[in-house]
Amino acid sequence: MELRLANLNDAREILNIYKYYIENTAITFEYKIPSLEEFENRVKTISKDYPYIVALIDNKIIGYAYASKYKERDAYNWDVELSIYANESYHNKNIASTLYSCILDILKLQGFYNVYACITVPNIKSEKFHKKHGFNLVGCFSHAGFKFNKWWDIIWMEKNIIDFNIPPKPIKHINLIKNSEIQNIFNMYV
Repeated sequence: MELRLANLNDAREILNIYKYYIENTAITFEYKIPSLEEFENRVKTISKDYPYIVALIDNKIIGYAYASKYKERDAYNWDVELSIYANESYHNKNIASTLYSCILDILKLQGFYNVYACITVPNIKSEKFHKKHGFNLVGCFSHAGFKFNKWWDIIWMEKNIIDFNIPPKPIKHINLIKNSEIQNIFNMYV
């Protein structure tokens, strides 16, 4: 398996993985498959500031994970929300754990403190996965989304990844992290 940061040329393959989740699950509350142009814009926007990682086997993307802004207000600048998706043929193959381990290490280098995961429930596998990675349940929103003619609850899980400083150090944008540091992280997990 190979790991690397995503680029715009990956958008089509990433979207093909995401498409499955839109059409077949309530893991995402998105109803319509975004256009390639819209999805490229998402990848570009997120990748400016946050890690967006792809996992490949034989040069084919089989999974991806990214961090994104948690909330707009400045006080939340040290928090991120994580998203992860794997090709359905590669579930239970340790792809998600590898991606999560890498992205958490990169986020530490950037200086983020809190990482959040929003999970549509019921989803026992995702809850166990996040607990295994040190996340704790912090809340439940009842009937938060409507998809497939059903109301769904969501839970929020969190993980603190570095010690809290006062005042906190400014966040390093992803492009300020040395490529060699990122590659060292990838090499630890493959």
